[in-house]
Amino acid sequence: MTPVSSSVEPVELAEVDAFDHECDVLVVGFGVAGAAAAYEAAAAGANVIVLERASGAGGSSGQSGGELYLGGGTGTQKALGFDDTPEDMYAFLEKALGPHADTEKLRLYCDGSVEHHDWFVARGVEFKHTLFEGQAWMPFTDDGLMWLGENAWPYNDIAKPAPRGHRPPAPGFAGNLLMQKLEEAVTAAGAATHTDTVASHLVMDGGRVAGLVARRFGAPVTYRARKAVVLTTGGFVDNEEMLAHHAPVLVGLGKVSDGLDDGSGIRMAAAIGAATRRMGVVEISMTALPALVARGMLVNGRGQRFVNEDVYPGIYSTHAILQEPGPYWGIIDEEGFESIPPGDLWQVQPKYVEETLAELEEALGMLPGALEHTVEVYNRHAENGEDPHFHKDARWLRPLKGPFAAVDPRDGFFGTGAGRGSGAAGFTLGGLHTTVDGEVLNVSGEHIPGLYAAGRASSGMHGEGYISGTSLGDGSFFGRRAGKAAAREE
Repeated sequence: MTPVSSSVEPVELAEVDAFDHECDVLVVGFGVAGAAAAYEAAAAGANVIVLERASGAGGSSGQSGGELYLGGGTGTQKALGFDDTPEDMYAFLEKALGPHADTEKLRLYCDGSVEHHDWFVARGVEFKHTLFEGQAWMPFTDDGLMWLGENAWPYNDIAKPAPRGHRPPAPGFAGNLLMQKLEEAVTAAGAATHTDTVASHLVMDGGRVAGLVARRFGAPVTYRARKAVVLTTGGFVDNEEMLAHHAPVLVGLGKVSDGLDDGSGIRMAAAIGAATRRMGVVEISMTALPALVARGMLVNGRGQRFVNEDVYPGIYSTHAILQEPGPYWGIIDEEGFESIPPGDLWQVQPKYVEETLAELEEALGMLPGALEHTVEVYNRHAENGEDPHFHKDARWLRPLKGPFAAVDPRDGFFGTGAGRGSGAAGFTLGGLHTTVDGEVLNVSGEHIPGLYAAGRASSGMHGEGYISGTSLGDGSFFGRRAGKAAAREE
């Protein structure tokens, strides 16, 4: 957790006696957005240096699930028999990332998604032609494609469903493999990497960004950027003071990050007049097991359902934390629990098991009859393969029969929570206001010469919603555009 304690005020060019390093394009941060920007700038002929504050590339991207949200008819989709279009992809994402998705960025992303898929393949990223059909935050298989809620209501009424979660062939957290391939591509393109280097101040030549000052093992290091600086420093979930100012809903929750998403790039840019956008928008993930709640139900502290549980789990997580009274419980019967594939169970065990719903209500501290009523209504409709209240797909519907179990999301996955956690973690989606080419805008809506941004340091195509793979997808897609534009900067 990083407090706002150090100055980020810019340094004037005249104050720098000599630069330790010079380049055309200086990329700050070596996650997926920085890798994409550095590759494209170097491929365009620019001399590129990438700064990374850690001891190696990866950042939060490298610790992620590795999903890339791609569609519109990719080679991977076609190989598995899915006929997708950019129009269906756009219709789904506009709803799922909304309300208030950035439609200009989203339209470009969907129209360019097939080419973006092929760009990854050309960089050595493999997507196996196999489909994971279960419910999970991420599969512990090496399948190359997965569903991310496209086949759940209301999205299957809005657009023709197609799976669009593309994954490198690694079980679970595949972000490291993704970043390994991109790091190799960046190096092959000729960009240099300076690790253990923390950017602290932009250098200004009048109104133009001309470089920055950094620290390496405590010693100052100066960089001259002849064309542009590209900020890909991540969001601000690890900065408690910034969270309190802009996204207080995440205060006290867990962090989805590498521990270094401290908002430093956003702060450095804001210090020279850069505008920010949607700083209060966040993604929240609750440790409510998707494979379990789809087979049973997710209820709030009053014992009430509030969502179709087969939807993308980030949707029910955010809805719960922002709108529903806690605590939250995954409710399932013995048959449903035993039907969960071992690879999708994530070592989750029930906290309470009772023969009757009345006994379970008492154990959970619920009002008598609350959960009984919820299950009675659910079972009555499930017998007919229906869920008229929340529209869960018939695939997951059947009456629940005792004994019944309740799983507490606060216990976490793989035995890590032990009742100590909040049951939820998140990250920020707001950041610097940028154009579709990554140009950072000031508060007057004008491009700050020599400054670009991409990834979670910027406000991307998201509105108030989120789907897995849209951070890595958005960051790499618009990182590429920022790198190309930075290399063209005069």
